[in-house]
Amino acid sequence: MMVTQACFGFFLLLSWGTLVRKAQTQIFVGSNCQNTSQEPLSSAYQANLDKILAWMPSDAATSRGYNHTRIGINTPVYGQYDCRGDVAESFCHFCVSLAAREAPKRCPNRVSAVVWYEYCMLRYSNESFFGKILTHPTWHGFGPKNVSNMEEVRRGEGFVKSMISKATKETNQLYYLGGFNLSSTQKRYGMVHCGRDLSNEGCRQCLEFLLAQIHKCCEQKIGWFIWSGTCMIRYDDQMFYRLSNQTSSLSPSNDEKDKQRAYRRSKILIISSSIMGSVLILCLSVYCIWYRRRVRKDGFRLSSFHKIQTEDSWTTDLPIIPLTTILQSTDNFSEACKLGEGGFGTVYKGVLADGTQIAVKRLSKFSGQGSEEFNNEVLFIANLQHRNLVRLLACCLDENENILVYEYLPNKSLDFHLFDDEKRKQFDWKLRLRIINGIARGILYLHEDSRVTVIHRDLKASNVLLDHDMNPKISDFGLARAFEIGQKQANTKRVMGTYGYMAPEYVMQGVFSVKSDVFSFGVLVLEIIYGRKNSGLSEHGQTLLLYAWRTWSAGKCLEMIDPMLENSFIGSEVERCIHIGLLCVQEDAKDRPTMSHVVLMLASDTMVLPKPKHPAFSVGIIASEEVYTSKSSKDVSKNDLTVSISLPR
Repeated sequence: MMVTQACFGFFLLLSWGTLVRKAQTQIFVGSNCQNTSQEPLSSAYQANLDKILAWMPSDAATSRGYNHTRIGINTPVYGQYDCRGDVAESFCHFCVSLAAREAPKRCPNRVSAVVWYEYCMLRYSNESFFGKILTHPTWHGFGPKNVSNMEEVRRGEGFVKSMISKATKETNQLYYLGGFNLSSTQKRYGMVHCGRDLSNEGCRQCLEFLLAQIHKCCEQKIGWFIWSGTCMIRYDDQMFYRLSNQTSSLSPSNDEKDKQRAYRRSKILIISSSIMGSVLILCLSVYCIWYRRRVRKDGFRLSSFHKIQTEDSWTTDLPIIPLTTILQSTDNFSEACKLGEGGFGTVYKGVLADGTQIAVKRLSKFSGQGSEEFNNEVLFIANLQHRNLVRLLACCLDENENILVYEYLPNKSLDFHLFDDEKRKQFDWKLRLRIINGIARGILYLHEDSRVTVIHRDLKASNVLLDHDMNPKISDFGLARAFEIGQKQANTKRVMGTYGYMAPEYVMQGVFSVKSDVFSFGVLVLEIIYGRKNSGLSEHGQTLLLYAWRTWSAGKCLEMIDPMLENSFIGSEVERCIHIGLLCVQEDAKDRPTMSHVVLMLASDTMVLPKPKHPAFSVGIIASEEVYTSKSSKDVSKNDLTVSISLPR
């Protein structure tokens, strides 16, 4: 039985609460196979379904973002993919490839399925659904913020009307996106989009029907969407779309000869894809067998984490970006595009064909630890979604390359600004406090709100990146570890971390837990307040922790405030943050607060804080057997160094 396009709108609605709350959204949104029974598919239908699932990703690699076709005569399968109008060809291909793999898993033994991703939709059925308009039922969702005056309602409606006109009359593209200045400090963004199997008139009718429904559900909200299954309108105060040149595909020709030529091409692509897929599966099988037998050096097997993945539905599926695209975006990894270098390898700035800026992390072929760090990055960042964590977009494994593609954050890392005498002048107290709170929320998510408890193990100023609004995003999960349910701590025979940020129990005994990250966070807090690194302070002859402890104990903690702050700070807020920082760096891990307690203390100015005990004065003084710099620099101080210490048995 045919699945209507509207059936997966319900799942889009369920995901909307997450979409409007998070600056970073998960790629997968929803799927549905409603109105079809689960029963074995005929061999003829299964064969045609396999062909159409191979055809859609192959076609998406060379199309302009949309196409549909039918395969089979007596047992036909109708298939369609449609990428959002602001998505470039490469990202469309990645998205459709994921959706083609996911659809039969989500709807096993069903004749119909639809899968919705953030950037694309894929659908197949045993009945034709091409060109049919759906206006009933409709779904809507909205965020928590309300419109403050009716002027925005009026201007917002006019803005949507103009987008509908541009999508259906002026550009004939069946989608349009843009923004307008609501005031000198506020912008609003919107998008209209129709399934590109519709005519211009059909698209206009669908969108105008939705527009008439907005006053019933959404006009009093700042962030909202409404969707009917064949068209969608979205409005928000955050830019949710990808920048583009407003170019998109026109609906493909219906000329039968064109279809026949496309079908002949598809058969060649299907055969090629099948061969390549078989080779890839064989390689992955060999790799998995080898990797499962390998005991991780931190004392547990990968298979134990695989169990966590299965129970909590973790997936490491990522869009695969071709190496040619990477090379074009980074000018063949030119020096001019280099952003930084560490033990993992080199990070480059790239620009995709649609103008999207990316950060490209390339594994060094000479890195002894890089392959494990690469696997950790893929495993953790691909599954962790929070506004204070950096977002991983894709990866590349072509020609023995291990490459990760991240969102590009224009303001670089926290240490780039914080430890520079000139740049630090722009960091007033309000901004520093916002950064402290953002880092705390990111760590809290890792420890308590993600599907498994994640210990970062390398929190430091250079691993906190800043977006265009100077919001902090925790990065570099190469050393991260996941805890099983009920696990409180773990031991390792090889300590890896960074001087000045490692907790004493981790350095001395190889013991790490959530309290190890709390210690690192405390160091970060004190560094942000003082504007200096936790290394030997020449003017004081002591570490920052010792200096903070002594000034606080003497009732003179305001003396350690960065002179650059001048009179921009509030004394009580600074004192409270210093107090919290000292609670976090106490020598005994049991005395340190949890991150949930830290976030609560930061949010309350009335909560009575306990008196901190002595901090660990000598953290980072142990000599290491192996040292590599975490960032390229001609003048590297002690807590710029990442250490690897092999502990005795």
